[in-house]
Amino acid sequence: MKRRATIAFAAVLALALTGCGAKTYADGTYTAQSQEYVNDDEDETAGNGYGVVTLTITDGKISACEFKTYELDGTQKDEDYGKENGEVANKDFYNKAQKALAACDKYAQALVDAGDLSGVDAISGATVNYNEFREAVGEALKQAQQQ
Repeated sequence: MKRRATIAFAAVLALALTGCGAKTYADGTYTAQSQEYVNDDEDETAGNGYGVVTLTITDGKISACEFKTYELDGTQKDEDYGKENGEVANKDFYNKAQKALAACDKYAQALVDAGDLSGVDAISGATVNYNEFREAVGEALKQAQQQ
């Protein structure tokens, strides 16, 4: 019985100390960009671009996050992303593109809710955006640590 109590105490102590190594961030707004992604598949334009994250840190914690993705030419991906010449030429491609675009807001909200990147999971069909998001957030948090 004494051994169980010792193990339980050690577990509680380990949990309590986990927060001691938590990183602290300077309050402010930080913006960072991921590297450019270029698709190697047959359709060389599918998914190409980069992501930009804007983080707001309040009281040392992430309080707001915005994540936007852009074409390589700097055009923001929006409700027309996945269209060809303003038309939906391939409905399946358009729907996939829009699903990936919608994931941007979900990633941003998940980060605010979780407080760090470990609480943000990839969304099927939006892996490129997930990788861009993680990279840009990492860069923005580096800025916040340097303040």
